[in-house]
Amino acid sequence: MKRRKTYDDQFKARVALEAVKGEKTISEIAAQFEVHPNQIIKWKRQLLENVAGVFSRKQGPEVEEMKELIDKLYKKIGEQDIELEFLKKSTGNFRTCKKESK
Repeated sequence: MKRRKTYDDQFKARVALEAVKGEKTISEIAAQFEVHPNQIIKWKRQLLENVAGVFSRKQGPEVEEMKELIDKLYKKIGEQDIELEFLKKSTGNFRTCKKESK
């Protein structure tokens, strides 16, 4: 069974920008990049719909959620570092006590 091709975001952007320029027809771009014309039209539409977001200073709710998650994870890492240091000191004291009792 033949697998579908996957394209990275940079490739999609390059093809969509070429289509937006209008210097070549969609068919010519499709032949150049070996992509189906319908796919190019879809990528072009996505680019034009989302281009305003590039210049927007507002951040979507996903970005805020990610920032909150990152803050929680850093806090958790800090707590675990403190616990680890405490346990290292505790086991160090236990080892010295055990050696002295022999």
